[in-house]
Amino acid sequence: MLDFTLRKEDSGESTVATDLAGSFLLDTPIFNKGTAFTTAERTELGLNGLLPPYATDIHEQLERTYHEFSFKPTDMEKHIYLRALQDRNEVLFYRLLLSHLEEMMPLVYTPVVGWACRHFSHIYRRPRGLFISYPQKDEIELILENRAFKHVDVIVVTDGERILGLGDQGVGGMGIPVGKLSLYSLCAGIHPARTLPIVLDTGTDNEERLADPHYLGWRHGRVRGQAYLDFIDRFVEAVKKKLPDVLLQWEDFSRDNASLLLGKYRDELCTFNDDIQGTASVTTAALLSAMRITRKRTEEQKVVLLGAGSAAVGIANQLADSLVDQGMSEEDAAAKFWILNSKGLIHDGLSGILPFQTRFARKKAEVEGWAAQEGYIKLDEVVKRVHPSVLIGVSGKAGMFREAIVKEMAKGCDRPIILPLSNPTSQAEATPADIQLWTDGKAIVATGSPFAPVEYKGVRHMVSQCNNSYVFPGVGLGVIATKAKRVTRQMFRAASKELAHIAEEAPGAPVLPPMGQIRKVSRRIAHAVGEMAMEQGLTKVASISELSERIDDTMWLPDYPQIVRHDVREPVGAGRRR
Repeated sequence: MLDFTLRKEDSGESTVATDLAGSFLLDTPIFNKGTAFTTAERTELGLNGLLPPYATDIHEQLERTYHEFSFKPTDMEKHIYLRALQDRNEVLFYRLLLSHLEEMMPLVYTPVVGWACRHFSHIYRRPRGLFISYPQKDEIELILENRAFKHVDVIVVTDGERILGLGDQGVGGMGIPVGKLSLYSLCAGIHPARTLPIVLDTGTDNEERLADPHYLGWRHGRVRGQAYLDFIDRFVEAVKKKLPDVLLQWEDFSRDNASLLLGKYRDELCTFNDDIQGTASVTTAALLSAMRITRKRTEEQKVVLLGAGSAAVGIANQLADSLVDQGMSEEDAAAKFWILNSKGLIHDGLSGILPFQTRFARKKAEVEGWAAQEGYIKLDEVVKRVHPSVLIGVSGKAGMFREAIVKEMAKGCDRPIILPLSNPTSQAEATPADIQLWTDGKAIVATGSPFAPVEYKGVRHMVSQCNNSYVFPGVGLGVIATKAKRVTRQMFRAASKELAHIAEEAPGAPVLPPMGQIRKVSRRIAHAVGEMAMEQGLTKVASISELSERIDDTMWLPDYPQIVRHDVREPVGAGRRR
């Protein structure tokens, strides 16, 4: 286990001390500078003869690396190239991404990460993070001790059961924590040495994975029920013991488990679920921004959500909570939402409604006489009866927003707000081009995956990506910088409001700000989250100026530090991270 500590010298240069030298240093990506090691460093660190003699700088490396990257013919090969670069030289990896942010973010996360998860066992190169399988349930504390770096600020963990819209990918789900933590470092400056991706391998029910002779996970059907819950509990207890101050982010758990685990552990440690809270926060921000365009207030909206999982209900909960805080009754707030599961509209006359869905179940009497198919009220009937102003898709099923449905919605709404949020791109409920065609260019559209702008009747319609990376890195930065004890719903609502304000300040970005501003966005969201932590008494930060200083100290910029041997200079304290 390595102790990676940066010190900011009086000269302004960052320094890190290490016991590693020679080829061992070059094989450790957080220390490796490749040809950018100076002549003095090569002598001190035992690198002479191990590198070509000409010492470059990071700018020359960026030029060479981007040139090589550009020769890769497909997005998949570009993804593999970037991950290989991360496994070789992390500073150069993040500097390259930061220099080409909008081009490369889709390659390291959505939509290409979905392909990477499906093919994880076939493109696996080097270990990253921790794999904890169910047969190792008695060894979790020991496995946590095997992490690469001693100090960890944030863990992202998945069990791989609901990866994007692709379903159960087993151990291949590791691509999600790796990708999410890359965005923590890229978007919010959390140092990569202080992040830890973890996959909890409880088996898989994906027959294709189990039949694959190259599959690297535990070859067993998924563990469920009490045995699964006991395994998760052992994991949480081990984290609380070994890393008591860490921020733990749950990612891509099944619909039922996501809400259950968040509810169980949210008051035991500093934790949140990005699928529930991050998705809700960024969607709320997009809606607040869209309402600025339509000049309609939240209380005037009628919202239909296709999908009744943790993400959909999380969106509805955050919007409804904001209405309650504005003075609306709980009943009236919930009545603004119509939620459909895979069969149809949820109402209290149906069996099998889950506890976290009951808040938004319509009254059976209200829908008497509505047309039903095989006993269920489908989306087309709901849109016809409700005349919604907002239509949100989190179903994970492509093409569900059909032409007739979108046109019906547009009949009763001057500027329909339509958000097909399912990932990856292939699972989107509709494409922005079709939506603009069917609404005669009137719709306000944001999507879960990146789409190109749409040209319609001489008007260029920008398509904002309603990407969680707008929110969770900034929330994490605020929590880490303030050392907040818990993550609260009020923090995510503060993040939504701040993101909507930023969008309002960005001309040409109708719903969300340009992704190229993501570091500015993350810093401002971190500030809003930190202020909320102060207001709620969850941090010892005493002033706004102290909060700003802590955020600045936490944000890391990918630049090479000077590397020295421990016997030359011991690092002092945590130091200042740029």
